[in-house]
Amino acid sequence: QIITGGSLSESRAAIKLAKEHGLYATVGCHPTRSSELKKQPEGQYIRSLDKFISENLTGPGRCVAVGECGLDYDRLFFSGKEDQKKAFRAQLALAKKYHLPLFLHSRAAHLDFIALLIEAEMHESGGQAVGGRGGVAHSFTGTIEEMEELVGMGYYISVNGCSMKTEEQLEMVKRIPLDKLLLETDAPWCSLTGGHASKEHLTLLPSHLRNLYAPLNRQPDRWEEGKAVKGRNEPCAIGLVAFVVARLKGVSLNEVAEHAWRNTIACFGLHELEAEEGTSTTVQSTSTV
Repeated sequence: QIITGGSLSESRAAIKLAKEHGLYATVGCHPTRSSELKKQPEGQYIRSLDKFISENLTGPGRCVAVGECGLDYDRLFFSGKEDQKKAFRAQLALAKKYHLPLFLHSRAAHLDFIALLIEAEMHESGGQAVGGRGGVAHSFTGTIEEMEELVGMGYYISVNGCSMKTEEQLEMVKRIPLDKLLLETDAPWCSLTGGHASKEHLTLLPSHLRNLYAPLNRQPDRWEEGKAVKGRNEPCAIGLVAFVVARLKGVSLNEVAEHAWRNTIACFGLHELEAEEGTSTTVQSTSTV
């Protein structure tokens, strides 16, 4: 599992958790947190991110990507466009400096998002010529055309419950090439709910898989071991995402899981997992991103 850093302070917490539990983490500043850069002397925030990344590039719990970074024009009340662009540019530079993949976020900002990737020369083969390592557009909710443009630039596409709310989104997910597909939950958010277009596929989930991926839940104050927390998306729901994708693509659940697993290893450079797990995996052990 990969813990996402959404700000300097959250990135520090993410790395700490990753080291304690044998996981991985990203380090960066979410676009809605971009205004935090102005609360410190010019350049200090990014220098702190830079230093923190440099200190956590190896060993257990290491930083495996720069981000979550990008643009979010749906929530400009948190951070304005220019603040977001400034933070994104700086993190694109960090990704090139440390040869790390990008953990990307784009909401209602595709044209500017693409323009900044092009400006940073990160638009061909994920920016390999300038030190880039590509990356993934996480929690992707864009159009078919937007997905295809990012794939053509060398990026992976990661989907969760928020990626499958409408019929148009289901068609987009169906068209993601298997060799560019990643799966995630984005827990505790982005669950697959009854009002989503994905519901018709989940009604066909076999009971033995439902017990694995959608276990019985309890209110937070009544939680017990082996149960989910009511109203909260859980990491185990990765299987629900995989099941819907498999249904959309007309392939087996394990084929989707196998591609997502291999793509995750390739995207984030987690080759030690390949050695540990061998060449075969099932959706039960597929990592979230």
